[in-house]
Amino acid sequence: MTEGPHAPDLCERDTDPFDVARAAAGVIADRTGEPRHDVALVLGSGWAQAGALVGRTVASIDNTDVPGFAAAVVEGHRGLISSVAVADTGSRALVFGTRTHYYENRGVRAVVHAVRTAAAAGCRTIVLTNGCGGLRPEWVPGTPVLISDHINLTAASPLEGATFVDLTDAYSPRLRALALDVDPSLEEGVYVQFRGPHYETPAEVRMARVLGGDLVGMSTSLETIAARESSLDVLGLCLVTNPAAGISPTPLEHAEVVRAGEAAAERSGRLLADILVRIAEEG
Repeated sequence: MTEGPHAPDLCERDTDPFDVARAAAGVIADRTGEPRHDVALVLGSGWAQAGALVGRTVASIDNTDVPGFAAAVVEGHRGLISSVAVADTGSRALVFGTRTHYYENRGVRAVVHAVRTAAAAGCRTIVLTNGCGGLRPEWVPGTPVLISDHINLTAASPLEGATFVDLTDAYSPRLRALALDVDPSLEEGVYVQFRGPHYETPAEVRMARVLGGDLVGMSTSLETIAARESSLDVLGLCLVTNPAAGISPTPLEHAEVVRAGEAAAERSGRLLADILVRIAEEG
């Protein structure tokens, strides 16, 4: 089995990123004792503590022990890949405690590697979470919001060559309906991904609003595109951790994101757990 240090570099142009994903899935299967997983979960900023409420962790692997993955670089993220038993459903979730962001300059392949690994591990559904800025004043910090669609302002795509993927329903209407059945108070919004790592200016936030955006952040849309390429159904969940620049007079800081996530951990965790149980029950 290919181990981390001996795995091909995702940045090498002659490397097939799907081969690296299959190698990563093989290591995960060996280390967890689970030949396949059913659903994947990526924990973004503000969601780390929530992940512990999803189910019983059967095994955890350090990112650096798995081909193509790197250590976490963002405060509040955990560089672990965990195999989690979802309640009493018999379903197994593959939980990624961190993600690679586009602004880390490791390339788009690295950004979507977890998604492709999830597909190679047998997952048919992926839940992508993030912490984001809210453009609606009524969405106070700690508010979870479903992603209904996205606007990708990174000027990048994980698709290579003549690969054409339909994104009409990038965020599964079925899964969004399921989430709303779990929590009817959830609202939906359009997520706008900027490159980062700097926060958006007030003018950029106004632009995002004019374009139809409700939420702004630095992740998720590239992963969603890769997920659809691999035929994964996608559910996107944002945690509003702060008002976007210009919405509030308070300057933005990452510590605020972490604090908002900690304050909302119980509700977010229960919401995620209930949604994953329903996904498992519906197959």
